[in-house]
Amino acid sequence: MTATTSPQLGQIHALLAEAGYEVSDSGADTLKIREVESGVAIQAVLEGQILYFSLPCTVVPQSAITPDVMRRMLAADSGISTSHFHIHDAAGGQALVTLNNFCKLQDMGPDDEDDILSCVHFLLVDVMSAHRLVGELGK
Repeated sequence: MTATTSPQLGQIHALLAEAGYEVSDSGADTLKIREVESGVAIQAVLEGQILYFSLPCTVVPQSAITPDVMRRMLAADSGISTSHFHIHDAAGGQALVTLNNFCKLQDMGPDDEDDILSCVHFLLVDVMSAHRLVGELGK
């Protein structure tokens, strides 16, 4: 834990490492979480009492993000049950598609620990469906 990292982030780091994830500090109030078997990486950012999680899915030309693609991404039967997509502008007319989740922390008790681990787990499950939905965009 660095001087710029909150004690709460240190607890989150320890919780995720104990759960078997590779965790590293990647900036003030920011963690990189890597699922060891798959290598899938998630970024977590703590802002106040909200812990935001983001998992990059793909980078594609902005023109690939059509209304039909967005409808599929938002459809109730998309297979994405707990997470949500964000589309970010990237350099050179590209778009970065991320899968996201968050949790509100209270007192870092058992409920918060369960919420944190659940958010990471849900992202790792949802990313499989997300890749089926957005994986074809780069082709």
